Amino acid sequence: MAAALALVAGILAGAVLPPWSALPQYKKKITDRCFHHSECYSGCCLMDLESGGAFCAPRARITMICLPQTKGATNIICPCRGGLTCISKDLMCARRCHMI
Repeated sequence: MAAALALVAGILAGAVLPPWSALPQYKKKITDRCFHHSECYSGCCLMDLESGGAFCAPRARITMICLPQTKGATNIICPCRGGLTCISKDLMCARRCHMI
């Protein structure tokens, strides 16, 4: 009975936690370990070939090598930052981030 009264008092006082879905989902910062792009604030989970894991990495800047999109859980190259497009201006060269 005392436990039920404590629960009711907690609800009335607003001390009961909100449901899990209502809590903010924090993204990982650059260099944090990750398993999928969705975990990272940057949206890029990059493979670490030396350790066999993956880490959150920044998106590619202008003229940097890029991938047009993320496929799967991790990549070896990140997509471009916002406002840039990943294109190849020459068929013999790798794709790079450009402003279009």
